[in-house]
Amino acid sequence: MKLMLLLLITITLLATQAMAQPKQYMPTRVPTSPKIDGKLDDAMWQKCTEITDFVEAFPNYGAAPSQRTTFKIAYDNTAVYVAAIMYDDPKHIRKQLSARDPTFGVDADYITIGLDTYKDRQNGFVFTVTAAGVQGDAKQAATSTDRSWDAVWMSATSTTAQGWQAEIKIPLSAIRFPKKDVQDWGLQLTRYLRTPNQSITWNPQDPNQNGTINQWGTMVGIQQLVPPVRLSFLPYISSGISSTPTANGTVSQVQRSGGMDVKYGINESFTVDVTLIPDFAQVQSDNVFLNLTPFQVRFNDFRPFFTEGTELFNKAGLFYSRRIGAEPAGVYDALNFAANNNYTTLKNPGITRLYNATKLSGRTRNNVGIGIFNAVTAPMKAKLRNNATGKDTSILTEPLTNYNVIVIDKALKGRSSLTYTNTNVLRQGNQRNANVAGLDADLYDATNTYNLNASAKLSTIWGNAGSYNGYTTSLSGGKVSGILQYQGSMYVESDQYDPNDLGFLFNNNSIVQEAGISLNYNKPKGNTLSRRFGININNEYLYKPTLWQSFEFNADAFYLFRNFWDVRLNINSKPAITNDYFEARTPGLSMKRFAYVYLGTGGSSDSRKKLFFNWNLGVADSKVEDDTYTNISASIRYRFSPRVQVSLNYENENDRGQWGYTTRTTSSTLVAGYNDPIIAFRHTKSTTTVLQAQYSFTPRMQWTMRIRHNWTNINNRSFHNLQANGWWGNVGFINGRNRNFNAYNMDMFYTWDFKWGSRLTLGWKNAIGNTVQLDPYTYTKYTKNLAAMYTNPHSNEVTLKIVYFLDYLDVKRK
Repeated sequence: MKLMLLLLITITLLATQAMAQPKQYMPTRVPTSPKIDGKLDDAMWQKCTEITDFVEAFPNYGAAPSQRTTFKIAYDNTAVYVAAIMYDDPKHIRKQLSARDPTFGVDADYITIGLDTYKDRQNGFVFTVTAAGVQGDAKQAATSTDRSWDAVWMSATSTTAQGWQAEIKIPLSAIRFPKKDVQDWGLQLTRYLRTPNQSITWNPQDPNQNGTINQWGTMVGIQQLVPPVRLSFLPYISSGISSTPTANGTVSQVQRSGGMDVKYGINESFTVDVTLIPDFAQVQSDNVFLNLTPFQVRFNDFRPFFTEGTELFNKAGLFYSRRIGAEPAGVYDALNFAANNNYTTLKNPGITRLYNATKLSGRTRNNVGIGIFNAVTAPMKAKLRNNATGKDTSILTEPLTNYNVIVIDKALKGRSSLTYTNTNVLRQGNQRNANVAGLDADLYDATNTYNLNASAKLSTIWGNAGSYNGYTTSLSGGKVSGILQYQGSMYVESDQYDPNDLGFLFNNNSIVQEAGISLNYNKPKGNTLSRRFGININNEYLYKPTLWQSFEFNADAFYLFRNFWDVRLNINSKPAITNDYFEARTPGLSMKRFAYVYLGTGGSSDSRKKLFFNWNLGVADSKVEDDTYTNISASIRYRFSPRVQVSLNYENENDRGQWGYTTRTTSSTLVAGYNDPIIAFRHTKSTTTVLQAQYSFTPRMQWTMRIRHNWTNINNRSFHNLQANGWWGNVGFINGRNRNFNAYNMDMFYTWDFKWGSRLTLGWKNAIGNTVQLDPYTYTKYTKNLAAMYTNPHSNEVTLKIVYFLDYLDVKRK
């Protein structure tokens, strides 16, 4: 009887959750627009209905807010308007200035307005404004947030004796919505109070429920909205000078560039973005490091055109935008040819020039998302001079290339979706072409409790270099909401699956089985605000031939305390000897790795304080003598004032027993066509330091500086020939294989948003020259190495760029 009663209660609760109706609000259509000055004294605001029924989302979900908040929303034929009053003691309002798109940790009160204009509970626009007047915006998808998206909209804030208030204008040209006489939008209003570290929302947002947009309320009865002409131009001019040290002296070069981005709404739903002769000089430098693995390094893309509004293209994980405009494939072939044939390299570009790029994206009335991306890169050539004859010649390092991505995404009921993605790369001369097609199904039940994800992808490579096909499939599912959550998955990647012409995959030829379970407590209890405990296991096989590789176990715990400090604990282990089929860089060969256990801990202090720090400590060991691994990382941030803050990040990794590939013998006895690999047992030390500083003059004018230095030292202890069974024998010591690697960059930018959508940027980049090679046997200490590095030649680049925003509707009115 008790069991039946418990089952009935459970079913009732699930049904109630599935049928729970979101809150509703009807905005007011107004004949005149307000003046956006943050004062809220326009007569039209008196006609609008107030929103006052907020509920706490964090840290105590469901509780009553500590302060009163009111919102009003209006609209006309050109924009959506928002007025908000955040009642509070003015002494408790935090107003740190920051760059655009402030993160959660910024020391400022703020509000956000979320608009799900198609009411599909999967895609939305989010607009943020802080009490200091700093803007932020993002595109919110079902499982991700794209903060690189920037729209042009207006806002103003002011402080009163009652608290602070904000006034916002979101032009209809900045968003997309269907063409209907009467329509409903998803709506969420959020306020964050920094002093009590509290966030409140209009529609309740349960932290144990998976997803965010699916928990938004509804703005109903929006009438007679006519989608405006969405046409804007973003012309730019830039100029600068660079100096680069080479073996033959310093080479200086004047840089001049000009181009334009164009955005055009071809109808109410679809937008075309075009960039012509783009300039990507003023982006953050890559975090370069010495890669000892057999896999490629994945870097983030900071180029605005390739990061803004690309959430649809990235949904299937097949689009890695850094492939476009990357280093030409034949750069090192040209260098080797010059070195081996008595040539001098006069010119050998390290970046492929982009001619243009275009993207079209939007959603139909039937909630079908369509995205089309195209980019064309120029042919790149190295210019060489014959030292004997004095004649110049050129070598093609990258052919003219066309990149394409097509995405069709159908939003289903709830948060479910079905997505087809196709990527295609065509190179002039039929050198190497590629095509990848993928189908992904992401399904949720009616209560948003359970999830099932299935995926299948096929890759095809063809051209003068050869042809082959490959595939990957995956299936995963589990419970994604509630206190108890669990999941299981299986991935299969064939030995010839290759998406890397326009995508990114570390390695193929693998079968991976994963399972995990977690307990997620988001209600305050005792001294804690939330707690999480999780266990994950991972079992891997080689796909062809089907051979076992490794088994991994991971357990972690997380505690967030009432003083807003947190601590993390982690145990990671591979309890048995494993087979590494990739480290030897030779098909069919594996390298044995010993079992290990890793223990780690980390945490952070209260980020509201002027002094904030976090830390991570870890240690691992195996049965090999004297092979202890340790890692230490820490960061300190000090906020001198609402305008100034400085942070220092330090990371040290010390592995006394690192086993890995180092070179090859001159003979081939194990695998036909491959010289036998030599494995090194080595002591590796890596230290990375990052210093960052920021000064904000106004909400729209900042100076930022970032200095990063990475040092890696490799001291080989012994060398071993790899045997057919994966174990290693001893060989004599090989001199000259120690390494001393340095990467140094300083990025300094002054930015001024002198008009809505328009920006001036003055940048200075300083980096260590490519010719710097410090002796690995002399410079074995970090401080000594750092001092010597500063005495070596550095490259410098100073640029000035002005971007001006032109909106067709504004120009037409004028």
